[in-house]
Amino acid sequence: MDRHGIRTPAATAPARPAGTAAALVPAGRASTVWRAARPGERLCLATGTALVLWGLAHLLVFAVDGGPWDGPVSWRKPVTFGLSFGLTLISVTWVTSYLRIGARPRTVLLVVFAADCVVEVAGITLQAWRHVPSHLNTATPFDSGVAMTLAVGGGVLVVVLSVFAAAAFRHRPDGPPGMPLALRSGFAILIVALLSGAVMIARGVVLSRTGHQEAAYHSTAPLKPLHAVALHAVLVLPALAWLLSRTAWSAAARRRIVRAAAGGYTAAVLGAGVWAALTW
Repeated sequence: MDRHGIRTPAATAPARPAGTAAALVPAGRASTVWRAARPGERLCLATGTALVLWGLAHLLVFAVDGGPWDGPVSWRKPVTFGLSFGLTLISVTWVTSYLRIGARPRTVLLVVFAADCVVEVAGITLQAWRHVPSHLNTATPFDSGVAMTLAVGGGVLVVVLSVFAAAAFRHRPDGPPGMPLALRSGFAILIVALLSGAVMIARGVVLSRTGHQEAAYHSTAPLKPLHAVALHAVLVLPALAWLLSRTAWSAAARRRIVRAAAGGYTAAVLGAGVWAALTW
């Protein structure tokens, strides 16, 4: 009320500048509390950032220690896995805020996903420091245990991300024009990445158990480009839709751009798939 006792509208909170945490609030949902303020989401974002820094730190280790960049034993693995898992965790934490999914189930799934990302990167890093392969390595009981843990962790990743993908297609996601298509395309392509990863592991296990250990380590090479390209569509396409929402272009124009980008990304994934089939 004012000094005369007349009820007045509540003061509107000042808008946060673009590029701050408020930018994570989906367009059309300004009344929703910024999701990153929730402890579970803050934990996931912090964990993803730590994994990215972990990958960068091992890039310095590689620069100092040297050694091969390719192959089953190299510093490349903690670098690339730290960066990939960190970026994917941050991406999934952000983009799932647009999905029509309950807050509690989303938080539980995100925390499980974050813990699994840490386990995966930790196992790979441990084996890199031991100078032994991380995946498909059954040389000792300990190595077998690490390889099995990584394989089980991969299964957990598939389940969690598949649940989010199903949510994206079950109900139309929120967000600015183009965001629903970006999210659905990103998650669909992400499933391709998960399937290609599962095929790599399955083929490697078969070769390893039939006495072709060296062939098992090299059998994953043809599918690596497909896996890498498809893995980050869930970040690239939604990020494009979000950036377009900051422009003055019409909603129809933004949708067309996102549609073209999704088509181009799909073509790149198909190209990587063809290359994998030809070099298998």
